[in-house]
Amino acid sequence: MSFIWKKSARLMGNHFEISLVAEEEELANEWIQQGFNHIKEIEYLLTTYSETSDLYRINAAAGIEPVMVQKETFDIIERSLQISALTQGAFDISYGSVDKRLWNFDIHQNELPDPETAKKMVRLINYRNILLDKAAKTVMLKEKGMRIGLGGIGKGYAAEKTRQYLKTLGATAGIVNASGDLTTWGYQPDGKPWTIGIADPNNASSIFSYLEVSDMAVATSGNYEKFIWVNGRKYSHTINPKTGLPITGIKSVTILTPNAELADALTTPIAIMGIEAGLHLINQLHQVEAIIIDDDDRVYLSKQIELNHSR
Repeated sequence: MSFIWKKSARLMGNHFEISLVAEEEELANEWIQQGFNHIKEIEYLLTTYSETSDLYRINAAAGIEPVMVQKETFDIIERSLQISALTQGAFDISYGSVDKRLWNFDIHQNELPDPETAKKMVRLINYRNILLDKAAKTVMLKEKGMRIGLGGIGKGYAAEKTRQYLKTLGATAGIVNASGDLTTWGYQPDGKPWTIGIADPNNASSIFSYLEVSDMAVATSGNYEKFIWVNGRKYSHTINPKTGLPITGIKSVTILTPNAELADALTTPIAIMGIEAGLHLINQLHQVEAIIIDDDDRVYLSKQIELNHSR
């Protein structure tokens, strides 16, 4: 008889939990530990803090010279630039170039910077200035002061890679959960699909609807996590990379797709693009669905999605 075994760990600055379906606890725990070790390797690859990491070296050489990187690093940067093009720059890994004085989402911030100041502070954010040479496997940042970071795609990438890795070990069903962004495969011990709750944007600890998903990934970005109030209006911690100003009007975006990396990468840019443009893009993508909730609690769904409000 099979059971669900789970363990959690703090990795990549996030709470990761791996759940596996297996008959024996010892085997499940061994697989889970190997899964965590796999995430640690990805964390080392994607960090911007270690002087020997690819991203650190790319940022240090900004405006100076191209940097040769591992194939894995090159490939994720290349996919990131494809998502930037797809979202017309709403997703941009050169977001690390933003002037840190621009935003501090704490209780002391009670006014917005003027549009001119904000725009100046995001002037180095431009994915088109990330230059790739596929043959040489080099990455170059065109402008001095530019920085890239994979925070907007990294935990989804780690979840996706770890799911694939656990399947190669022999795990036939499970969930890799990266701070709420998760990917599933197989079925529960009773043969039922995995059921995922969508958080209520007004109360992150409660669920407003359920989705039955197996072999799917789900990622959510919401302004209930971090925000400020200015003159009675709520501003999200999500900054539009073109203007440097926070977005308004959307409480949360949930993306469903078979690939956890893509799900993670699309949540924030869809929020930046807005309801109409965001849904228009999603409806053109194969096997990608979205749930958007606006500030007035109206729910917008992409074409193929159906919500289940009771278990």
